[in-house]
Amino acid sequence: MKTAFRDVKDDIRRRIVQGVWGAGDLLPSEVALAEEFQCARATVNRAMRELAEEGLVERKRKAGTRVLASPVRQARFHIPIVRNEIESGGAIYRYALVSREVIPTPDWLRARLGLEQGGQVLHLTCMHYADSSPYQFEDRWINLAALPQAAEADFTTVGPNEWLIAEVPYSDAEISFSAMTAEAEVAQHLGCGVGDPLFLAERSTWFEERAITHVRLAFHRGYRMTTRY
Repeated sequence: MKTAFRDVKDDIRRRIVQGVWGAGDLLPSEVALAEEFQCARATVNRAMRELAEEGLVERKRKAGTRVLASPVRQARFHIPIVRNEIESGGAIYRYALVSREVIPTPDWLRARLGLEQGGQVLHLTCMHYADSSPYQFEDRWINLAALPQAAEADFTTVGPNEWLIAEVPYSDAEISFSAMTAEAEVAQHLGCGVGDPLFLAERSTWFEERAITHVRLAFHRGYRMTTRY
């Protein structure tokens, strides 16, 4: 009988509540738990992610998962597919690939994602429109060591985010939000002035310790993000 992630999650939660694993304790690795529960590592990973979202454990890449001293409620950010976001607002979605090139991994990106020297990335810039109005400028890098098939993928009709979601899951993500001032290229594509303030979202994702992608998303003036927790 196949073990469901909910069974794994419930059992781990029970052990934490009963004190089998106390505050600050390091939980067994995903590989060890997968062997114990006789399930796939991805099943354990999903259970751990949900326990982290509920504030029972804290997960750190390369450092493992520990029981939190004081359970907290953590925000759960929904990462939308921009097509769905635009169409749910009643607008017509349009996508355009602006540029595409395979390049040696820049030093700043290698340091950020923990990549080895000598690798290559696929660098894409794309535009997303709502009713023909500029909505989002996407500046994305895909690690070809992890996803070599991306080098041959057709991104002229489907954006890289939709392609990545269909191609590979992610186990870890880092997301940051900030204000930015529009540089010349971004201003040209978003139809704003150079130096105008814009909303910026940056996201890096990994799957089982392998870096997948890093993206910078600049939104049109007046964009507002809403999330639930």
